[in-house]
Amino acid sequence: MIDAVSPHDTRVIDQFTRWASPFAALPLHAEAESMARTIAACAIEPGMSVLDVACGPGIVACALATEGGVVTGIDLTPAMIDQARQRARQTGTTASFQIGNARSLPFADGAFHRVVTRYSFHHMEAPALCLEEMVRVCRPGGRVIVIDATPTPECRERYDEAEKLRDASHTRALTLAELEALGREAGLSPLMVHQYRLESRLTDQVAPEDLLALTAFFREEIASGQDRSGMSASEIDDVIRFTFPLSIVAWEKPALP
Repeated sequence: MIDAVSPHDTRVIDQFTRWASPFAALPLHAEAESMARTIAACAIEPGMSVLDVACGPGIVACALATEGGVVTGIDLTPAMIDQARQRARQTGTTASFQIGNARSLPFADGAFHRVVTRYSFHHMEAPALCLEEMVRVCRPGGRVIVIDATPTPECRERYDEAEKLRDASHTRALTLAELEALGREAGLSPLMVHQYRLESRLTDQVAPEDLLALTAFFREEIASGQDRSGMSASEIDDVIRFTFPLSIVAWEKPALP
């Protein structure tokens, strides 16, 4: 059961109920190099307990289970949990999944060796609260890993504009400096940062009813010759492509004295 569902939570659930199946099937979300970087940042050893927060269709959770982790995934949207369980069955992995809210994780303090979330903070009204919860359920000496879009400060406003046209549940992307600051404020010690980009076709990332507005957005930006969104948009043969500016940030939760 999900406690205290806010109006924004409802927007998230509505958005990802509609997108559960296409989101799960999109090859971009399992792209080999970015997945390898994610696995490396998590540094799983066999038998480690792992929590994937806002796990979506279980792509990261199942990959980490394959590495030997004892993986639990939690997500706000029941349709995404259905997709995750289906993926686990199809891949023969033993990850388990449950519905829950990242603001109030239903796990004991220090329950997990690794706590990870991917592509979720920009959907949250208060990502700092989610990070605090991730830190709480991570055991001392464990790792907390966040992967998300991190536009530059000068591009963030325009990036957010594009994302809100694409996804009504988008709140605000954090810059890398802001994300790193959240980790410091949560008492975490930095381990690694890796920045990268993923390219996508516009038609793969937007509902048909939103395509016209986003096409106009990117065509205007392309015509201007200025990459104000930081999304490196281009159009060839009527196909618009753009990139997501992403970062993997891993921290250690300090060990007890």
